[in-house]
Amino acid sequence: MSNGKYRKDHNCLNCGSHVEEHYCSSCGQPNLELKENFWQFISHSIAHYFHFDNKFFQTLVPLLTKPGKVTLDYLAGKRARYINPVSMYIFVSIVYFLVVSTPNKKHKAEKERAVVAQNIHKADALDSLEQPLDELNLGKSKLVSKAKKSIKQSMVKETFSRYTFKQQDTVLRELKAQNLVKKSDSLTEIIEELDLIHISRQDSTYLSYLARQKKLPMMEQDNFFERLVKKRSIEMGQNSEIIQEQLEHNRPKQYFLLMPLMALFISINFRKNHIYYLDHLIFTIHGMTAFFLVQIITKPLNKYVFGNASILASVVSFVVVAWLLWYMFKSLKIFYNRSNSTTVWRMIAIFALYSVAFKITEVIILNIIYYIAV
Repeated sequence: MSNGKYRKDHNCLNCGSHVEEHYCSSCGQPNLELKENFWQFISHSIAHYFHFDNKFFQTLVPLLTKPGKVTLDYLAGKRARYINPVSMYIFVSIVYFLVVSTPNKKHKAEKERAVVAQNIHKADALDSLEQPLDELNLGKSKLVSKAKKSIKQSMVKETFSRYTFKQQDTVLRELKAQNLVKKSDSLTEIIEELDLIHISRQDSTYLSYLARQKKLPMMEQDNFFERLVKKRSIEMGQNSEIIQEQLEHNRPKQYFLLMPLMALFISINFRKNHIYYLDHLIFTIHGMTAFFLVQIITKPLNKYVFGNASILASVVSFVVVAWLLWYMFKSLKIFYNRSNSTTVWRMIAIFALYSVAFKITEVIILNIIYYIAV
């Protein structure tokens, strides 16, 4: 791998130790001449790069296709061919964070533009009806006018329904301000309809909740604690999109924090193997790395190519779940050397414990995000 000329001197330039042949036995540095031309420098750098690249793929392929093998080899001392599990995990998790957790602002903007374009198309189709109706002396008919008005209002309500709670609130305030000046019956009517959509979008605002509480008999009103819970629920709903985005943004951190717990759950279920906790942890790190690698490919595919709500995205998600179950079963069976039935029951127990821990940490993260965002 060293594309350079070896020195005749036997002192290591890095640590000063005696060098028997080409590499220092103390620090591992090659005993190369310092002076090198441009092409030697480039070739040396490329050799180092492809050495890393080779180790990466030597780790990647068996990690995904041969569950448990990389961990067994690593613990058996066959480490030169593989990347260190922690280094591999950090690298893959950073890529996961950059690829998967990026807010999809572009996708949202394209979706909003599509709604606008759709409504413009409807409006154009509506206007195109005017000429044939006029020719039939129906253009000024009350029935036709009502129909056109109804279609336009439905378009407004459809667009309004797609807005976030805060966007709806802003639009309503602007419309109400305009109506104070115009005092239009038709505008008043549409405001009332949009108000209903706004309320159903998020059950109600906290002020309207308090107003309804006052109308109830004293015995039926919520107590102080229930009101606090309701207020928090309403405010979380109003900020649901921001909170959900932040939650997805923090998923890698959640997985990282849960990894030692996952290793603990595995060690509890396979304690008869009498191996150290660190070995369980290395096994877990390899498993999480494989999971991240699959997510790096499938998440952007569903998000940007198929669309999260599409049938193809559902098929991809199903395949990922099936692969995850297969991978965990095979890796547990190979690494811990248990029977099929024992492995299945232990795997179910691990999933159950991990699901509880995952839900608890998710609630904690949601509360932290809520108190920061609201």
